[in-house]
Amino acid sequence: MRTFVLAGGCFWCLDAVYRTLDGVTDVVSGYTGGTTPDPDYELVCTGATGHAEAVAVTFDEERIPASIILDVFFTLHDPRQLNRQGADVGNQYRSAMFYADDEQKAEFEAARGRADEIWGGGVVTSITKLGEFYRAEEYHQDFFAKNPGQGYCLAVALPKVNKIRKGYAEYVKAS
Repeated sequence: MRTFVLAGGCFWCLDAVYRTLDGVTDVVSGYTGGTTPDPDYELVCTGATGHAEAVAVTFDEERIPASIILDVFFTLHDPRQLNRQGADVGNQYRSAMFYADDEQKAEFEAARGRADEIWGGGVVTSITKLGEFYRAEEYHQDFFAKNPGQGYCLAVALPKVNKIRKGYAEYVKAS
């Protein structure tokens, strides 16, 4: 099993998308990349902690390649937007990849290069060493499945889930 820590806007969207993929064994929403120890959602939302909303995606590489996990990441958000995704604005919504070792750093750099070509340049996704990852509050875990009728889920997360289901159909879990 391998784990990638990725941030691309609100963690509810990343969580929802990665949970649809066969070979993904766990997704944990949390906070990383900042300086405030043990932050909570309200504090992270101020932007003052430096933390990004992120997900730790654990997957079985025998069932889904690491490159697909990373390409999905660059498909489900716009990596050209600095410190925002759509209406979500602030450094907590930045596009970022947090590597655990030199192998991950190289994989992340290669994926960002592929994304830069696909997006026509301008990718601002940061790649930084993973520090402490703080698990978000329980109500954020698997938020989309727990709140399918919630407005944000319907307007923002669901279209992303559907986009990935269509574009990466061979990797989507059977219903």
